[in-house]
Amino acid sequence: MNKRALLCVASSALLALAGCASMSGPKTIAQTAAATPSLSTLNKLIADAGLTDTLNGTGPYTVFAPTDEAFKAVPAKTLADLAKDKEQLKAVLTYHVLPGKVTAGDVKTGAVKSIQGANLNVAKAGGFVTVEDALVTQADVTASNGVVHVIDKVLIPPKR
Repeated sequence: MNKRALLCVASSALLALAGCASMSGPKTIAQTAAATPSLSTLNKLIADAGLTDTLNGTGPYTVFAPTDEAFKAVPAKTLADLAKDKEQLKAVLTYHVLPGKVTAGDVKTGAVKSIQGANLNVAKAGGFVTVEDALVTQADVTASNGVVHVIDKVLIPPKR
């Protein structure tokens, strides 16, 4: 197997994305969300909140990305309220974002400040990483402007 083919196979397996259609390098965080079928709800909400440009920007950022299944567990009324209140939607989404690039290997148990302003509790035990009460189900999805960690729950910031 040549180096290009090996890189393509390794990249698609690591990223669990649509495949290796392009060898142009990693996508931005926003492009990664858009290209990942299990993050379609998050991708729509990023656009609705006006955060696409931010997550296409230089960063670096660390994003804890809830799956579509995670969003299905959120009460319908909560999602409807967020759809009506763009500032609150933006607050919820930015609560999932850390400034800087933090890989799973870099995680230290304790509080970290999200770009929303509230602290998130992160923990690492063996090969498991958690953020608040969400489990990272896929860590270290590399993006050109940071890293994405797929999580199994939607995080709601504390009321101020």
